[in-house]
Amino acid sequence: MAGLFLKVFLVGVSSLGCLYPFMDFCFRGETRGQKPNFVIILADDMGWGDLGANWAETKDTANLDKLAAEGMRFVDFHAAASTCSPSRASLLTGRLGLRNGVTHNFAVTSVGGLPLNETTLAEVLQRAGYITGMIGKWHLGHHGSFHPNFRGFDYYFGIPYSHDMGCTDTPGYNYPPCPACPRRHQPSRNLERDCYSDVALPLYENLNIVEQPVNLSSLARKYAEKATQFIQQARASGRPFLLYVGLAHMHVPLSRPQRSAGPWDRRPYAAGLREMDRLVGQIKDKVDRTAKNNTFLWFTGDNGPWAQKCELAGSVGPFLGSWQSRQGGSPAKQTTWEGGHRVPALVYWPGRVPTNVTSTALLSVLDIFPTVVALAGASLPGDRHFDGLDASEVLFGGAPAGHRVLFHPNSGAAGEDGALETVRLERYKAFYVTGGAKACDGSVGPEQHHEPPLIFNLDDDAAEAAPLERGSAEYQRVLPKKQTSDPNC
Repeated sequence: MAGLFLKVFLVGVSSLGCLYPFMDFCFRGETRGQKPNFVIILADDMGWGDLGANWAETKDTANLDKLAAEGMRFVDFHAAASTCSPSRASLLTGRLGLRNGVTHNFAVTSVGGLPLNETTLAEVLQRAGYITGMIGKWHLGHHGSFHPNFRGFDYYFGIPYSHDMGCTDTPGYNYPPCPACPRRHQPSRNLERDCYSDVALPLYENLNIVEQPVNLSSLARKYAEKATQFIQQARASGRPFLLYVGLAHMHVPLSRPQRSAGPWDRRPYAAGLREMDRLVGQIKDKVDRTAKNNTFLWFTGDNGPWAQKCELAGSVGPFLGSWQSRQGGSPAKQTTWEGGHRVPALVYWPGRVPTNVTSTALLSVLDIFPTVVALAGASLPGDRHFDGLDASEVLFGGAPAGHRVLFHPNSGAAGEDGALETVRLERYKAFYVTGGAKACDGSVGPEQHHEPPLIFNLDDDAAEAAPLERGSAEYQRVLPKKQTSDPNC
């Protein structure tokens, strides 16, 4: 009932541009002015503890750690959902899934996508004079008008959904392992339901499939090449640009390097982290060489690690979700425990964003849209409500706080997809429903409803191990604030 109250409260309260090969021709001769460029890099299934600057046990992110030292690191930053499509839809719209219509992942067989009445960040910046490009995983609809080229991106190079949603000739590391695409005269199906063998994974450049199946071993290199080429082309055009990069890392299958990674242990994941780190470093280096003082770079993740992949999943750091672990299942991806949605986040803009600063402001992927739009001098669409906030005061003014209230939508582990049954209020977090996703051992935590809710003090209990006693003065003081929390805060 409480979840229904929150959901009701929330609800109550383009054309295709010139494509990449012709971009220089289409846009040459116009002046940049003072509008900044934007590079948004979204990692996939990366844990909070996979960033060395966050977690000392991680030694594989030298470029990202350097980025943190040269910019601002956010330690209380959250994905807008704990699974792929809803999180990406919120990044590009600044709106929760209950508003933008994306509350679960799109499948290979899905014919729809991000609703066409939603305005994307790329569309807003396109109208403001920006060249827009997208490299990597889309996962917001791959048919007809749902394609990135029709959602505000002048240029697109990438895969339409997660790279485990199609077979390849280079399957990479997965758990359980998946076979390569079937050869001629072999049956097209296999009995392992976690593996896709009906359709080979396609790689698109704009509207054309340029490789099928994708060679996973060379995908990171191709992404780096296309990203740096886009930056060079856009810079030469004299127009400001938006580049959105949806990385394949650290989602399984992890690519196999040209040389053996050694025995099957933790090293494939560490090797994947290093490969991702090098890719991000290449993009940053290109920015530094071509548009260093006028480019705002934002790195973050779409959700926490996929624990059922065992040693091929990342680290949640101290956010263990211990209460849920005792009940069974995983408290990471697909859940509303901190390990499912608290993600690494770094911002870099030399001369504008202060260096080597760690911020404890409560922020979200939802905030990317309104922040970028404000910095671009563009206008938010006036016919809808946005759940993100303009974080400029945090970035440039040193404001210590971001959101006072932040909702974490159900993302597959328990409750109705997209429903708002977990809410953060300053340092407190209340669960009206709990449940664990599939864990490495195959267990799944039971769905449990809580009325009154479980409430945790995250300042004292980052591991979410022991909820406040319901009879305690602290619980009684916080509960009324939780029950009246306005999602517009």
